[in-house]
Amino acid sequence: MSAKTAVKTPAKEPSSLTKFYLFAYNAVQVGGWSYILYQLVNYYVLQGPEFRAQITLWDYTRLAVIIFQNAAFVEILNAVFGLVKSNPVVTTFQVFSRMMVVVGVVMATPTGKVSPGLPIALFAWAITEIIRYGFYALNIIKVVPSFVVFLRYTTFIVLYPIGVTGELLCFWWAQRYARDHSVWSVELPNKWNATFSYYALLWIVMLGYIPIFPQLYMHMFALRRKILGGGSKKKAN
Repeated sequence: MSAKTAVKTPAKEPSSLTKFYLFAYNAVQVGGWSYILYQLVNYYVLQGPEFRAQITLWDYTRLAVIIFQNAAFVEILNAVFGLVKSNPVVTTFQVFSRMMVVVGVVMATPTGKVSPGLPIALFAWAITEIIRYGFYALNIIKVVPSFVVFLRYTTFIVLYPIGVTGELLCFWWAQRYARDHSVWSVELPNKWNATFSYYALLWIVMLGYIPIFPQLYMHMFALRRKILGGGSKKKAN
C-alpha cells in the first residue's frame, strides 16, 4: 500500500456576496446597539426625574431591544451553515439566553419590565455588542485596529459577569409573577392531558447558568489567550 502525502487545503474564502451580507449585518447591529446605549444614557443621565416618571426604561427602549436582540437569531443560522467560524452550540446558547430574557421574561411579565436587572443587562449588552459587531465588521474587510482586538478580547472579563447578573435579576423579578399568575403555563385538566409550568422553566434556565456560564466564560479566556497571549495570531470570527 503506497503512502500518500497529505496536502493541507486552504480554507475557502467567502464569496463577495457573503462578505457583503455579513458586513452589512454587523454594521447594522453596531448602529442598533449604539442607539440602545444612547437611549440608556439619555434616560438616566440627560433626562430628569420628570421624564423617568412618565415612561419606564422598557417602554422607552423596547422597540430597539426587541428588533436588534432578536435579530441575533440569524447568527445561529450563520454558524450552522458555515458562513462564520463560530461554534453553533455556543452561539445558540448565547443567543437564546438573551432572547429568553427579552421575550420570555421582560415581555412576558410586568415585574420583569421593572427589574433592576434590566438596565444592568442592557448596559452590558450594548457595550459588548458594539465592540463585538464592530470587530466582526472590520475583520471582514481586514482592517481591524489593534485596540479593537484588545477590547474584543478583554472587556468581556467585566461585562460578561455584569450582563449575567442583570439577566438573573430579570429572571428573579419575573419568577414569582409567573408562579402566581400561571404565565404561559398549562394546567390540568385539559384536552391534552398534559401540564407545563413556565415558572419551573424559569427556574430551570436560572439554574442552568450555574454549569454553563463558567464554561462560556472560560471559553472566552481561551480565545483571549489564543489571540492576545502568544497563541495563534489568527483572528476568530
